[in-house]
Amino acid sequence: MAFPETRLRRLRRTPVLRRMVRETRLAADDLIYPLFVCPGQGVARPVSSMPGVFQHSVDRLVEAAKEAFDDGIPAVLLFGIPERKDATGSAAWAEDGIVQRALAALKRSLPELVAIADVCFCEYTDHGHCGVLEGETVANDETVANLARQAVSLARAGADVVAPSDMMDGRVGAIRRALDEAGLADAAILSYAAKFASAFYGPFREAAESAPAFGDRRSYQMDPANGREALREVDLDVAEGADMLMVKPALPYLDVVRAVRRRYGHPLVAYQVSGEYAMIHAAAGNGWIDYQRVLMESLLAIRRAGADLIITYGARDAARLLHRGWTE
Repeated sequence: MAFPETRLRRLRRTPVLRRMVRETRLAADDLIYPLFVCPGQGVARPVSSMPGVFQHSVDRLVEAAKEAFDDGIPAVLLFGIPERKDATGSAAWAEDGIVQRALAALKRSLPELVAIADVCFCEYTDHGHCGVLEGETVANDETVANLARQAVSLARAGADVVAPSDMMDGRVGAIRRALDEAGLADAAILSYAAKFASAFYGPFREAAESAPAFGDRRSYQMDPANGREALREVDLDVAEGADMLMVKPALPYLDVVRAVRRRYGHPLVAYQVSGEYAMIHAAAGNGWIDYQRVLMESLLAIRRAGADLIITYGARDAARLLHRGWTE
């Protein structure tokens, strides 16, 4: 037998051949663009740890969302920096809250854009934790009741999808019941089903002004060591009525993405979080890597693991590359 009989390189010889046999594909439709909305007018305040990311006032956020939509990105994920904070994060469910105003403005200007609103309290509480405190512990059930109020308020303001990111037990079911009872049955729930207590969130806390005043979030976010527990979390959220599922972060947890994909047919989202994005930019800024190639390779890896959609701060960069015919 002549060696080698099988030559896999035959199908790698030209760019067109490689494109024809490519197993995993990435499109702008697969991307969700996170945006931070803050008080003021004409504000576009850079986030120092995430190049290209800004805190936007409502007017500038609408402009940024329109640019992303024109790039082919179908959805944005909104986080709010409120005018005031208190112990319960009550600004999160105010009718005139910062995200509520942004949602209304987006729906007036871009009715076809899918508006996803984060449901949590870390940006809204004066202590930076994700709910109501009992001592220094987040009280699960009291927080869940407030999450349901926030979700209803956001859906009334125009959110197509609400995305609880708090990791309280039972919150998906409570939110589903509250939405249905409020006549908002069409509002979908994208559950942060497996959200890990990750060290990769650092730059986000600058962008959202949400660092905890004491302690950490390990009592409610998942232990990075636990994969089987992640599936139990996903099972519970599916049983409670989640329409879409999320794994966060993305690249360090591709095994979890793959496991969830094998278990469920729900639309699956992976969040390429702030630390992942910031590291790519930092390494590229030092000349150690090629930003465009590493960004696109990382997004392809997330898709290959099984994610249908990817939340990434690099969404606009990726969409523009794809429109230019990126094939690397």
